Amino acid sequence: MAIKKKKSKAKMSPAPKKIKKAATAPVKKSSYPKVRFETTRGVFIAELYDDVAVTTKNFLDLTAKKFYDGLIFHRYEPGFVIQGGDPMGTGMGGSDKTIPLEITHHKHVKGALGMARSQDPNSASSQFYVCLNDTPFLDGNYAVFGKVLEGMDKVMALRVGDKMIKVVIE
Repeated sequence: MAIKKKKSKAKMSPAPKKIKKAATAPVKKSSYPKVRFETTRGVFIAELYDDVAVTTKNFLDLTAKKFYDGLIFHRYEPGFVIQGGDPMGTGMGGSDKTIPLEITHHKHVKGALGMARSQDPNSASSQFYVCLNDTPFLDGNYAVFGKVLEGMDKVMALRVGDKMIKVVIE
């Protein structure tokens, strides 16, 4: 009589499956120009929107000429804005040219950079502000041309008389 082999009830484990790595989207770096503000309260960095072309070009041109270096922040409104860019330091001065008002889809949110102006909508020059809170009532009336990316805590600490030691394009 032939001896029958007993079939093993143990199952063989399948070969380990290769785990596919999930495709990750490449980190998209912003193509917007960035500006570094070295102030008496520390450094903050902002990006400037290229779809607000006239305002952004004006700000970059002034920055390249070192216009903002050494100027003070002349206006502080708690929970609203910190404002600078006036060579006279009074809120009444500006550069030697004015630019037209550019209204876009950008909103006045905390950290937004906007161009200050007089009652004439086309009177913006060199003065700018940073929103310290969302300020939607300014939307449609002033040009938002950038936003703070880093150092908002430094912006929140700024007060009247604090200086822009150096403002540079990165």
